[in-house]
Amino acid sequence: VDLLAHVFGALVDRTGIDPATVDDVIGGCVGQVGEQSTNVTRNAWLAAGLPVSVPAVTVDRQCGSSQQAVHFAAQGIASGNYDVAIACGVESMSRIPIGSAATFQGSPYSEQLLAAHSLVSQGESAERIAEKWGFSRSDLDAMAVRSHRTAIAAREAGVFAREIAPVQVGETLVDQDEGIREPDPARIASLKPVFREDGVVTAATSSQITDGAAALLLMSGERARELGLTPRARVVSMTLAGDDPVMMLTAPAPATRKALDRAGLVVDDLDAVEINEAFASVVLAWRDELNISEQWY
Repeated sequence: VDLLAHVFGALVDRTGIDPATVDDVIGGCVGQVGEQSTNVTRNAWLAAGLPVSVPAVTVDRQCGSSQQAVHFAAQGIASGNYDVAIACGVESMSRIPIGSAATFQGSPYSEQLLAAHSLVSQGESAERIAEKWGFSRSDLDAMAVRSHRTAIAAREAGVFAREIAPVQVGETLVDQDEGIREPDPARIASLKPVFREDGVVTAATSSQITDGAAALLLMSGERARELGLTPRARVVSMTLAGDDPVMMLTAPAPATRKALDRAGLVVDDLDAVEINEAFASVVLAWRDELNISEQWY
């Protein structure tokens, strides 16, 4: 609650927006249990001392929860129901471990569901993706090294500086993303597989345990002009896609195709793409499915 509240305070301070003019606050959160239960978005808004007249809601689309919050906020503005909205998200995996919500009062995977789909863990899905697309251990390790190095380069160039609201944790000021680390190729190559004894996915090529929160202020172009605010981005196309629930992590490719088709664009029209790096094999499968050239990639 307090982590997201901190971000709300920073957003209001930096934009100068009157918080009472916000029509809705939409937050994404996967682990909606314990400290993150009972509408964590609304609780965080109130904890930040912001107007009680502003409503808030928390949504769960698993790893895409905060992105879905952006979708809902943008759709509300496009439809004319909102003038101003905040899309946000929070997850404290150190305090609410992954899968916590699935341990309360029975399993979410009923016999009927499992009879229809032989569901497996995300790690096993990552292994199956690597197997299907023919990615070797060295392919995944190289992706991990590249990912950290490009993130380091962006951080050193100050790309993330204006987006971070430093958080005081005890005597430590956290003012940069702790997930970015200088990669050691030799050490990465020495790690044991995590999900299969003879697998190719390791801790280095998997997502980490992370705490974080973020928020975006969205509004119509007309309202931005009225307030004298300069937009940093414009929502051009939004889409969703489902895919094989056993592979689980392959939907970014069909979603990308749908979004580009609706906007009348192709990949080469884009300057940057962000894919949820749940596992290295996810990004590589997206690249190969869309025939992304190595030069562009």
